[in-house]
Amino acid sequence: MKTSAAEALRAHTAPEWWRDAKLGIFIHWTPASIPAFAPTGHDMVEPDAVRDPRGFAESPYSEWYENSMKFPGSSVARFHAATYGEKPYVEFGPEWEAGLASWDPESWAIRFAATGARYVVLVAKHMEGYCLWPTRVPNPRRPNWNSSRDVVGELADAVRNAGMRFGLYYSGGFDSTWNDHSIGSFGDIPLAVPRGDYPAYAAAQVRELIERYRPDVLWNDICWPAPSRDLIPLLTEYYAEVPEGVINDRFLCWSPLWKAARSKLVRRIIINAAAKSATRERGLVPPKPEFFDVRTPEYTTYDEIQTTPWECVRGMDHSFGHNRASGPADFITQEDLLWSLADIVAKGGNLLLNVGPRGEDAQIPELQGERLEWLAELTGHAGAALFGTRPWLIAEGATEGGAEIRYTAGADTVHALVRGPAEHPRSLRLSDIRAATATSGGRTLACRAEPDGTVVELDEALSPVVPVAISFPDATRAP
Repeated sequence: MKTSAAEALRAHTAPEWWRDAKLGIFIHWTPASIPAFAPTGHDMVEPDAVRDPRGFAESPYSEWYENSMKFPGSSVARFHAATYGEKPYVEFGPEWEAGLASWDPESWAIRFAATGARYVVLVAKHMEGYCLWPTRVPNPRRPNWNSSRDVVGELADAVRNAGMRFGLYYSGGFDSTWNDHSIGSFGDIPLAVPRGDYPAYAAAQVRELIERYRPDVLWNDICWPAPSRDLIPLLTEYYAEVPEGVINDRFLCWSPLWKAARSKLVRRIIINAAAKSATRERGLVPPKPEFFDVRTPEYTTYDEIQTTPWECVRGMDHSFGHNRASGPADFITQEDLLWSLADIVAKGGNLLLNVGPRGEDAQIPELQGERLEWLAELTGHAGAALFGTRPWLIAEGATEGGAEIRYTAGADTVHALVRGPAEHPRSLRLSDIRAATATSGGRTLACRAEPDGTVVELDEALSPVVPVAISFPDATRAP
């Protein structure tokens, strides 16, 4: 019996290159990178904020600047009035493009590759509708609202020349040039998705991106603005053009039922459901659509090994776009960043870590660059325990001395990523594993199997910040 196009899409799975990748770089770099402001100290999906019908007005995401400034009295509205007066958001577009004079895509690619990242995903169009390529699909609502320089193409070439895969983000669900409905909460999302000619416009732009750049990842956001019957041929064409392509889980298709959100009661029901989900998931996990290859929890991870491919999507601070208001205390620490990567990989996921360059000069801010260097330090010595691995029988372990362990598995090797206090004994007892040999950083470690596990003699003290990777060939689970 012939397989339908929908069945083929549902059967599609993430390719091995993506499962092997473990680390990717996300880039949010839009006209909002010129004002580059969002309030700090707020959580986009903290349950109380989700329940607030104006909660998104105080979004910590600087790329939501245009939406946040629509709410009188919001932090962004006050900042904009004090800094720019009545200047319209649209004027940030030419200023952003002027900053490209300082842009060096090759240097970006070199820095990203040094972290060990295997793929880069660039925001080609965010919610304000500005396109980072000279699109041939005209926007009748805001003509020439795009870069005349082919930012997408230049970065695609630089990233691929540096040995990484290249993907594209497209905001299918929001485009304020087509629908400028203020988004105060999850209850407003159905009302903010443009209709009319917009679904055809979005599909034409995505087809253009596929034809011109053949993105290895097609990363949609919010939802898809058309019914499933219109999305199926688009995704089918994508996989035909990019057989090893990957789509994320944010292609939830528009439905006529969404019109019910015009009712305050329905919006309240949506808000309450979102708050319950945020509490349960400890963050934002998109609703599962009909077609997807990978799940994309945002600023949250899982407690257990996942059989479905997934990536944790997050910024280095509480924003994706550059936020000048963020100070050192707002950024993820070295300890948390490196351990987060180890934990995510042990549970079957990838980390898609965002970089938010400055708009005025296309430079990566110092605090962000520092974190790229931390990743390079870890992957430089622990890459074999991360890249190309799969979850082992268990993800987590610990020792009596207070060390924490995350396990990964290669073809015939079990890896342990270990962090702990420097005063931890050099004799590391692992009760989860049985092995007779161990290596770390290319050095052979003294190792002996015991009835209750394995003892490894470390060459140097453990670190609470940078995990050490220990590899055990032909290891088995301890009884």
